[in-house]
Amino acid sequence: MPRIKHIAIRTPDPEKTAAFYIKVFGLEEVGKAGSGCYLSDGYINLAILKSIEQGEAESPRDVAGYAGIDHLGFMVEDVDEVCQKLESEGARPMNQRIEMRGAPSPSGQSYYELKYRGPDEQVIDVSGSGWIGT
Repeated sequence: MPRIKHIAIRTPDPEKTAAFYIKVFGLEEVGKAGSGCYLSDGYINLAILKSIEQGEAESPRDVAGYAGIDHLGFMVEDVDEVCQKLESEGARPMNQRIEMRGAPSPSGQSYYELKYRGPDEQVIDVSGSGWIGT
């Protein structure tokens, strides 16, 4: 079965964004190329690439209507600790923690996720129990 091994996001400041993911989630920097930083959790590579300047026809990602990565989900061992790190690094909570804990999924499994806005308004989900299918 194919597995997701690489996700890329664009940002005006790859170094700053990479530092956020390293500090909050403990990702390791595994490489640099051009103006991009490559991080990993040991399973999936997160490429943090410099935003494309206006007039560069390489990608449509910086225009209205772009359809692409919506959010990143991190399964963590200690949700409270990671939430504290997120908030100390300037991420803003998007939902109430108490309401989400133990919310049943469509399959009846109990799970929860907390949503934050991180660097560049990127939505980040945090869960201690994972998601349907994980």
